[in-house]
Amino acid sequence: MNLPQETVKHTEVPDDWFQPGAERKGETESVKRPSLSYSQDAWRRLKKNKLAMAGLVILCCLFLSAVFGPLISPHSVTRQTLAEQNLPPSFSHWFGTDELGRDVFTRTWYGARISLFVGVMAALIDFLIGVIYGGVAGYKGGRTDSAMMRIIEVLYGLPYLLVVILLMVLMGPGLSSIIVALTVTGWVGMARIVRGQVLRMKHDEHVLASKTFGAKTFRIIKKNLLPNTMGAIIVQMTLTVPAAIFAESFLSFLGLGIQAPFASWGVMANDGLPAILSGHWWRLFFPAFFISLTMYAFNVLGDGLQDALDPKLRR
Repeated sequence: MNLPQETVKHTEVPDDWFQPGAERKGETESVKRPSLSYSQDAWRRLKKNKLAMAGLVILCCLFLSAVFGPLISPHSVTRQTLAEQNLPPSFSHWFGTDELGRDVFTRTWYGARISLFVGVMAALIDFLIGVIYGGVAGYKGGRTDSAMMRIIEVLYGLPYLLVVILLMVLMGPGLSSIIVALTVTGWVGMARIVRGQVLRMKHDEHVLASKTFGAKTFRIIKKNLLPNTMGAIIVQMTLTVPAAIFAESFLSFLGLGIQAPFASWGVMANDGLPAILSGHWWRLFFPAFFISLTMYAFNVLGDGLQDALDPKLRR
């Protein structure tokens, strides 16, 4: 049967189509593109986020300053020189002095140690309790999940700061009391996030395979489920640290937190607030500035990590 001539179409084949080792432009890029692991791809995307990288640099500088700041200062954190009361910032006192003649620069970085320690410890305790509680609730399911979630709903309905203040009044001021008070209900958010992630993945093939081979519950949670939820957990921890720092500063500002002779940013802000009326602005400015800077850095870093660790955005 002869076909009409206009219906016969010829497809032009490139000259190098049948040549061995020939590479076309579209294929060359896909072949030569290096394969990246999940962590390497997340780091690559995080580096493209300028705000997140700025937050990471700020946090590194703050942690280094908290460690080495008091060491490079020529003044002691507890030394009182009444002849140098309320001196403005100068070459001898970089951040000025307070009402007792103590160096504000040295006290600021000692306060940074306490504030950052409280924030990091609260985040770690929330991580441990929330991951175990949420992982077990999500993996077990059924009545176990329902009973455990009712407890979470009761704790989640309580006002966070009100519970913390009541516990601080009962236990008394102190560093350990602040950490305990912040973590009594602080782990609830972490547990809910981990439970949701576990519920989504517990029927995946690798989890069912481990269960078939007789793996126990905690091993499945540890080996199969938790590694795939670390993205959401890390993001939640970056948001927990500034919340704990702000709560500690608020409690110290009310007089329920760190007590003398120790100092935190909240204690220094509380001491510096009346000094504003007398023109001694530096006593409030520096602790308030570093509280704000720390919270900003953690929040922008958390937003950047949320995008970088999202598997849907991976290429």
